[in-house]
Amino acid sequence: MISKTTIDNVFETARVEEVIGDFVQLKKSGSNFKGLSPFTDERTPSFMVSPVKQIWKDFSSGKGGNVVAFLMEHEHFTYPEAIRYLAKKYGIEIEETEQSDEQKQLANERESLYLVSEYAKDFFVSALHKSEEGKAIGLTYFKERGFTPETMEKFELGYSPNEWSAFTDKAIKDGYKLEFLEKTGLTIVKEEKQFDRFKGRVIFPIKSMSGRVLGFGGRILTSDKKAAKYLNSPESDIYHKSKVLYGIFKAKQAIAKEDNCYLVEGYTDVIQFHQTGIENVVSSSGTALTPEQIRLVNRLTKNITVLFDSDPAGLRASLRGVDLILEQGMNVKICTFPEGEDPDSFAKANTLDVLKSYLNENSADFINFKASLLASEAKDDPLKKAETIRDMVVSISKIPDQIKQEVYIKECSRIMDISEAVLFNTLAQILQKERRDASRKSSQQKVEPMGVVSSERQAAPKVDVQFELERKIIELLLLYGTVEEEFEDLILETNEEGEIAFVPEKIQTKVYEKIFLDLQDDEIEFMNEDFRELYYEIIDKLNQQQNLQIDSLVNQLQPEKAEAVTHILMEEEKYNLHDWKRKEIYVKEKKHTISQLVSETILNLRRHLVSSKIEELAKSPVKNGEYEDKTVLENISDYTILRDVLSEKLRRVL
Repeated sequence: MISKTTIDNVFETARVEEVIGDFVQLKKSGSNFKGLSPFTDERTPSFMVSPVKQIWKDFSSGKGGNVVAFLMEHEHFTYPEAIRYLAKKYGIEIEETEQSDEQKQLANERESLYLVSEYAKDFFVSALHKSEEGKAIGLTYFKERGFTPETMEKFELGYSPNEWSAFTDKAIKDGYKLEFLEKTGLTIVKEEKQFDRFKGRVIFPIKSMSGRVLGFGGRILTSDKKAAKYLNSPESDIYHKSKVLYGIFKAKQAIAKEDNCYLVEGYTDVIQFHQTGIENVVSSSGTALTPEQIRLVNRLTKNITVLFDSDPAGLRASLRGVDLILEQGMNVKICTFPEGEDPDSFAKANTLDVLKSYLNENSADFINFKASLLASEAKDDPLKKAETIRDMVVSISKIPDQIKQEVYIKECSRIMDISEAVLFNTLAQILQKERRDASRKSSQQKVEPMGVVSSERQAAPKVDVQFELERKIIELLLLYGTVEEEFEDLILETNEEGEIAFVPEKIQTKVYEKIFLDLQDDEIEFMNEDFRELYYEIIDKLNQQQNLQIDSLVNQLQPEKAEAVTHILMEEEKYNLHDWKRKEIYVKEKKHTISQLVSETILNLRRHLVSSKIEELAKSPVKNGEYEDKTVLENISDYTILRDVLSEKLRRVL
């Protein structure tokens, strides 16, 4: 585990504008930098970086955070991977926390497997381009597939010499242990003999999402009927084929940007698509699709388009994968190619524009595709048609979102010409059976029948006033907490004639002190747990330090809270993106009315809480037209007077 000292050192050294500048072209904009969003397609800048606060915000996608958050979003690193990336960039030595001997051994073993795999990749690339055998056999094959030198370099394609132990001998000579060569599956050891697993094959390195070599795929080029056409690395401590997608490292940014992932079967399908110009594509490497692989894509997008040739057996197999994708709550489309074509051959034979148009025009929603495929098989057979309809409802039952379920039930009803009521009833039966089976396996408890009915028209969601006001208080503390302002408090007094009037009383204090004392006087507690924790953390820092280091605060927070703070802090910068002053449009800055903003927000929160209390009291039990608790009416009256007083104060502040 990386030590806290190293993490702190990384945050202190790394500059958000320098790191992001490696991925996004940034231009100076006042004290900040702006650029085009790396997460969406756009022509005008909506991406802002603040060197002072060491944070960034993308207004088009809503993403934001510190330098580590950017690497996790853009490069899809894990937190430790992002820290290691920054440490390497800034030459910071990574200090690990104290580990047991067993932990150290396991960590060293895994790292050794990665190092051996990286060495093997370089060996295979060198053999392809520098050995006579590699040029004559491997390069010839790749050129016949239509791959350019740039494409071969991009995917680091290689070749393993057709000798029993060429790779193994070279690796051992260069100091790599046979133990790790065997554990990665690169070398097969039988008694006293050892030989290369991939001998005589062209090589496709398989990488993790962060770009580390996990294993290899090898294709044989001879007509040896005893040897498998494709061969993958065996399972190891670093390579689990059910958790890996070929091409994910090269495709991740395009998938996130296009908000769609094309899923194909083979290595060459992926490579040919990239060469044609479509990069948001991955492959399951010829294995059956797994939930772990789907979740990899789910980190990047909710949309998958499965690409298959028109082979009926392949299409049937694809439908099983579709149900798995639906279970993960993702949206699925399916696209097939003309007879005799597959993604590789079609991409090779057509231009980017033709390929894009074909995919757009022929990608069918899974329900339409399944209906057309199964209906063509059923033809005029009523029993087969019934089986087809049930098959479609089973797929719909995999979808966790009930609204989507209803939409697809209605679409199925339209396509198959059957009543919605029958389909909803069938869906309910399937769901009930699944729940009963699951319950029987876990606890043997009886499950109540679950009905699925068409949902009523839903009202628009209400604005959460409490949430917005609490968020505003956090914003005021972050932006102006240490600013000293003159506040005008309105005190209720009764004059000699018995009339009630507001008397202004001015005080000079810091914003955070004003907020803290006012909320404390009214014993107001934040309802939102995240805001409540943030509030006390900020107040505590301001009380102790009389200052708030924003970059330090953001780096100490959990990613979700750090992102929320970033949204608040960068909201002000949105106006700088449009360069209003150059257009002679002047936006009023909040800092000129800080005291007014603070007073208005606190009064609004007080009034909202009082109104909520009145509503709560009004729901008290009633008997014979009167409240059972005789004090309720009196309390409602008192709170109503208080609400009116707050409304009058608020009107005067505004």
